[in-house]
Amino acid sequence: MHNDDLLPQISQRLQDDYAFKPTQDGKHLRKGTCPGCGKRSLWTYAASPWVVRCERLNNCGYEAHAKELYADLFESWSERTRVIEEAKPPEQRNPNAAADAYLTQHRGFDLARIRGLYAQEHYFDQRADRGRGAGTATVRFAVAGTWWERLIDKPARFGKKKANFKYGGSYAGHWWAMPELSFAAPRPDQPDAPTPPTELWLVEGIFDAIALAHHGLAAVALMSCNNYPAAELQAIREQIQREGKQVKEPVLVFALDGDKAGREYTLRHVKKARDDGWVARAAQIVQPRGQKLDWNDLHQRGKLEEKDREEYLYQGALLLADSAQDKALLIYNRTNRTEFELEFSNRLYWFKLDLAAYSKAKDQIEKGISDGPTPYMTETEIRDKALEASTVLQPIANCVPKALYYQRNEITQEAWYYFSISNPHDGPAIKGTFTAGQLTTASEFKKQLLHLAPGAIYSGSSGQLERMLLRQLDNIKVVQTVDYIGYSAAHKTYLLGNYAVHGGQVLEANSEDYFEIGKLSIKSLQKSIALQISTDRETQDKTWPVHLWNAFGPQGYVALAYWIGSLFAEQIRAEQMSFPFLEIVGEPGSGKTTLIQFLWKLFGRDYEGFDPSKSTAAGRMRTFTQVSNLPIVLIESDRETKTGGSSHVKSFDWDELKDAYNGRNVRTTGVRTGGNETYDPPFRASIVISQNNQVQASQAIMERICHMTFTTKGHTPQTFDSAKKLEGYEIPNLSGFLLACLRLEDKVLETLNKETDKATAWLLQQDGVHKPRIAKNHAQLLVMVNAMRELMRMDEPQYLAVRAQIVAMARERQASISADHPLVQEFWESFDYLNWLPAAGAMGPKEGPHLNHSRDPDLIAVNLNEFVERAAMHRQQVPVLSELKKVLRTSKTRRFVDVKTVNSAIRIKKDEAAGGLDVGRTVHCWVFEAPQRNHR
Repeated sequence: MHNDDLLPQISQRLQDDYAFKPTQDGKHLRKGTCPGCGKRSLWTYAASPWVVRCERLNNCGYEAHAKELYADLFESWSERTRVIEEAKPPEQRNPNAAADAYLTQHRGFDLARIRGLYAQEHYFDQRADRGRGAGTATVRFAVAGTWWERLIDKPARFGKKKANFKYGGSYAGHWWAMPELSFAAPRPDQPDAPTPPTELWLVEGIFDAIALAHHGLAAVALMSCNNYPAAELQAIREQIQREGKQVKEPVLVFALDGDKAGREYTLRHVKKARDDGWVARAAQIVQPRGQKLDWNDLHQRGKLEEKDREEYLYQGALLLADSAQDKALLIYNRTNRTEFELEFSNRLYWFKLDLAAYSKAKDQIEKGISDGPTPYMTETEIRDKALEASTVLQPIANCVPKALYYQRNEITQEAWYYFSISNPHDGPAIKGTFTAGQLTTASEFKKQLLHLAPGAIYSGSSGQLERMLLRQLDNIKVVQTVDYIGYSAAHKTYLLGNYAVHGGQVLEANSEDYFEIGKLSIKSLQKSIALQISTDRETQDKTWPVHLWNAFGPQGYVALAYWIGSLFAEQIRAEQMSFPFLEIVGEPGSGKTTLIQFLWKLFGRDYEGFDPSKSTAAGRMRTFTQVSNLPIVLIESDRETKTGGSSHVKSFDWDELKDAYNGRNVRTTGVRTGGNETYDPPFRASIVISQNNQVQASQAIMERICHMTFTTKGHTPQTFDSAKKLEGYEIPNLSGFLLACLRLEDKVLETLNKETDKATAWLLQQDGVHKPRIAKNHAQLLVMVNAMRELMRMDEPQYLAVRAQIVAMARERQASISADHPLVQEFWESFDYLNWLPAAGAMGPKEGPHLNHSRDPDLIAVNLNEFVERAAMHRQQVPVLSELKKVLRTSKTRRFVDVKTVNSAIRIKKDEAAGGLDVGRTVHCWVFEAPQRNHR
């Protein structure tokens, strides 16, 4: 790729993405689909499609530069110029080729104006690009004895760092200026400094100053908003004194950025300049919703003409207004609106002009002039004085509520308007939501405003509220939402509180609490889960893997591998259809809680888990849907109580989790829409079970679980010390590990997709493993361990030990599903004892079977109530029937057949009608196959 390719590429992409149609004369591309309003109203110039615009200026006004739409085409200028430069003879190559391309095509500058003011240099950061180090070409400018440079090759690799100053250099009190604006003391080769301009614009960045120079404005760059150029302004005054003739001081126009810091320092600098005797004004860019534009952006959009500059100076005058009345008059003189709201000092006012009173006041002023006592006044002065006497400025709120965007939950159909509420006191703006109903009447708006912001009062009318909102809500930005925290598969983005990760890049929420990812605007509505994520790599502790190994050995690394795998559960299930559960059981004091709480610290959460036995089905559903690609830890669900001498297990049906294995919904609820809509979200997380006793459930659930048992055996002072160290780690020193994992998303998923089938086949070749599902579950764990080696050091002995642990887990799981449930085993042990125990029975023989009613020697038929009664007679403890019935159908050694009525072989009576034959009584029984060896 080289420079000549850029415009054709942009043109082709625009036609592909927005369905533009070339006009007959070939000068324009028109009828593109506008992203702002959805109409076929987008257009651009065919020969130079740098900016696309919507024709519907009043109703939409969408506008975007190609570098915003296709950032990938504008991010690696060295690569773009390398091919064409390498084709030239060495002596003809341009050392500034990448810098030239960047300045012309990314910034829109005419190089003839700035040739010789910059050089192409190089910058390297060892910490950039996920810690592997990265370098880039730069465009460097000399600034007041130091230098500043812009990074121009894939700057996203360097995080927030987009530019770089010379280490140790200082520009305080100085600015960067074009040569014709250098007012320093004269040099031998330049005895006469240039004459100061009549108006001097002071902007923040070098590119802003160059952009204004392209439009005939004298502009200098302060390099940062908080740099007041005292030394340079003094140099201008000295230059004027050296001129020895009538040269006026320039009017200073402070044109800093339109963000909060830029506005605050504009006020400070203007005040200081005026105190120093300068005539100072301000210019401000009104920032479009969701965008941040500077003077360079306006240059590229063709919005620095004289009529445009008038608007920017007007906005600057509004910023500098001394009072609400002054600001109101400025707005009226500019717009001729007779009623409107305005904000001043973070308070809201309502301006209204009484036209009859204005006309009367004007007549009186003019009459006073004609009669003589009143001094002569211009027409403008008469008008302003009449306005002051005939306007009403009513305070309507002691704060400024401002609509930021509209957010909607497509599933539940709930929607909110997100507002920022600024108050006149110190402190950040408060943000919160209003429903449609709360915006329709002044009383409801007043209540919600007071609820969100302490002491915030709206005292205006419903009519004033409606007119204010009519302007604020017109074409309001729409932000997509998800109602969970973690990974959004639809957007391929991790939403983690204040941070998001997309394509391996870490993004920070903007000032309006959502994430801008290309054309996507998105946020999470989930506020009950807070992740404390650290982006400071310097503070991250690197010693914890040693302590994790010392405290828990291979099992600790297996648990860590599962935790990491949970970050990709959605993607894994999309490719491989399933993701296993992890079970961590063990005796008290074996370290389960320490391990789980430490693993959560790596993900920025101070947490262990929740007890499903204490929650309702609806509560469990909410917990299961709060997170995506994060573990859900179920704790203490095996708790037991004693009732009447019998063991009673508090009910939690593990079969509720069956569909979670494949990512399907675990429960369906209705939606309050008045229709028959339901809410059945897919399961997006992973399941970790931590308790003292092993899960006892159906075979389908048991096959889905990877099991580990922790004991106190082998604990030493060293393991105790390491466990204490794990407990003592602070979350900010560990939580960067989460981001490190997500930065490697593509590599981890590539490893999983490439190696899982091989690992499954390998496990099926191991002795004692023959169930494909079990092999696949543990293969996913094993491959995650392989991927984990990209994130942390793991020597070969450790890796082999972890692999052996996973193989042992697969064998144990295979053996456990081949055996009966413990309750079933307990039942058959009691049955065999009671069935053949000699005892007199009123309704049966003294010898022979007492519980098996089957006449077929290949079957066993047992009445469970009778079984319980006989057990009680012989003081045998048996499981509670309700729990026993849940698991008897899973019996393997004596396979379950049916529940039905059978003709009893042990309840006999004489039937006279049948000729005195013995006839069995019918009994309701559970029927099983009899083991051949038990035939007696």
